[in-house]
Amino acid sequence: MNNTDPVSGYQTYDQPPGHGRPGRDQATSRRIALSVCTIADVAAGFLGLWIVLYLLDANQGNSFVEFVHGVADWLSGWAQDIFTMDTEGLRVILNYGLPAVIYLLIGHGIAARLNRA
Repeated sequence: MNNTDPVSGYQTYDQPPGHGRPGRDQATSRRIALSVCTIADVAAGFLGLWIVLYLLDANQGNSFVEFVHGVADWLSGWAQDIFTMDTEGLRVILNYGLPAVIYLLIGHGIAARLNRA
């Protein structure tokens, strides 16, 4: 195979796929990693906010509190009632805190992996 560019006459070298524009690929990967981190942080933030609102005995009839509780319930639906204890505050901390920690670990782990790529 001849590696000479027929138009310019200069010799070209074959590069592996994805190495034609390393700056652009790296920037895209970093943007995706930042998006993953942001989504994980927002999810953990809603869960943490609900824990704080619950522990401070926020007005359950308030629309903002209802919204935060609804989002937190949706985000932690898979982990509800993992811990069943008599102390209601501790139950809320564990059942909403565990998903928050898992979202942070997974989200930041994925982002770190993307940044290394």
